[in-house]
Amino acid sequence: MPTDCIPLRDTHYFSGLICDYLEEQEPLKPFYNRFPKLENFKAQIDEKSLSVSSQSRTVLVKALQSQYENVSTSQLTKQNIQLLEHENTFTITTGHQLNLFTGPLYFFYKIISTINLCKELKQQFPEQHFVPIYWMASEDHDFEEINYFNFKGKKVQWNRTASGAVGELDLDDLDHVFEAFASQLNTSSNAETLKQLFKEAYLEHQDLTQAMRYLVNALFKEYGLVIVDGNDAALKRLFIPNIETELTQQTSFTKVTLANEQLNALDGNYKIQVNPREINLFYIKQGLRERIVEQEGVFRVHNSNITWNQTEILQELNEFPERFSPNVIMRPLYQEVILPNLCYIGGGGELAYWLQLKLNFEAQNVVFPMLLLRNSVLITTEKQKEKLKKLDVTINDLFLNQDDLMTKVTKAISKVAIDFSSQKTHLQQQFEALYTLAEATDKSFKGAVAAQERKQIKGLENLEKRLLKAQKRKLNDHLERVKEIQNELFPNHSLQERNMNFSEFYLEYGNTFISKLISELQPLKGEFLILEF
Repeated sequence: MPTDCIPLRDTHYFSGLICDYLEEQEPLKPFYNRFPKLENFKAQIDEKSLSVSSQSRTVLVKALQSQYENVSTSQLTKQNIQLLEHENTFTITTGHQLNLFTGPLYFFYKIISTINLCKELKQQFPEQHFVPIYWMASEDHDFEEINYFNFKGKKVQWNRTASGAVGELDLDDLDHVFEAFASQLNTSSNAETLKQLFKEAYLEHQDLTQAMRYLVNALFKEYGLVIVDGNDAALKRLFIPNIETELTQQTSFTKVTLANEQLNALDGNYKIQVNPREINLFYIKQGLRERIVEQEGVFRVHNSNITWNQTEILQELNEFPERFSPNVIMRPLYQEVILPNLCYIGGGGELAYWLQLKLNFEAQNVVFPMLLLRNSVLITTEKQKEKLKKLDVTINDLFLNQDDLMTKVTKAISKVAIDFSSQKTHLQQQFEALYTLAEATDKSFKGAVAAQERKQIKGLENLEKRLLKAQKRKLNDHLERVKEIQNELFPNHSLQERNMNFSEFYLEYGNTFISKLISELQPLKGEFLILEF
């Protein structure tokens, strides 16, 4: 299966912060621990080994066995769960929301990057074991972000009212969503598999957490993936000391604010991804998920009448740790406290906010993981490749903004020269003599010369634009075919992986779709993969 790669910076789809991080630019080095190169993992293993207790491993294994109690999984996944109790076992973790039917395609790239990195590490360090982890964001509350997926350019959407942690939502009305989705599928064996997956996940389970665990396990169990639900009383009990620190000392607010100031002071004009609150915790209980705020010693749950003094809230924490839910600032800390984790794999936005967190980790004596950008992929077909060849357009060209692409193609195939650069240069040379004359006579004449030069240059530019516009009209048929293929591969003028759902490709390729991704994705390579099916 032919593949090609593009440097991530050349795609123009990744922020300056992420591109600078991938290039290991010096100003960003204080914001991470070790860069994810194979040779750096030995030091990360040694450092993490010192911080993981046998007691926390035992709690983790028991919690996972309980979470998997009613799940039919592979022997490899069961073995991986049991291995977590051993001091020479470590995890590689990715996390994602509970998007309906996995949501955007890049969910698969996250999971497969995680699985493949574990394989690569096992080859390099045969004495250790490496377990791929998918952390379910079951405590999120942004239902509008997860209640749909795209199929053949249309939204398949779950409409209902929702409050509290999304993982606790019942699955009402998903039978109607199933019917709508199934009606768009054909009668092939791959279509039947997709229908069965959706039906068994969403129509035969009690809540969204159970449905997502079933679905992801069905897709990836043969690769040993372990799914973690952090919304677990036993796991949160391990995090009680850090929650107590958050409530009483507000360390996260202080340290992340400082890190944000330091990032802002750099020359990269980096966008701050998240801003901390004084207390970075939610309170969850029976459909409620609201921020915990403190004022003059009184702790309260926002938009409710629940209040405590400090003694009372710490008592509540020790009795019911499961009711305290970390927000985006605290969740990474929670993850790293309970897992023997070496590396977090995420998208550009995720890594951007992780880079804001290292000072907080250091203040709380938690090892900061290595940060790896997930694989990014553009899936093409041989037919699309042939079309591009006939149109004299490269895959790299398609990453351009559509207006820029149309201009580039027009200039490339036009039989009329559209570039007026030589005429502008000639005009500027003529005006040099007038500037010399102006210097020798009246200097006020120099301003008039400059004004006339700008006017004539502007005139040439306008003529150039008009000629370009005329040529675009003349070459319209060719340009429309270029647009059509760009729109196929970049739906909604964005990356394919951010829009399309795996089901479109599974419908065509079945299980081969996943196995080919497993065989081709190289998580440490750091380039954008073009994959031809």
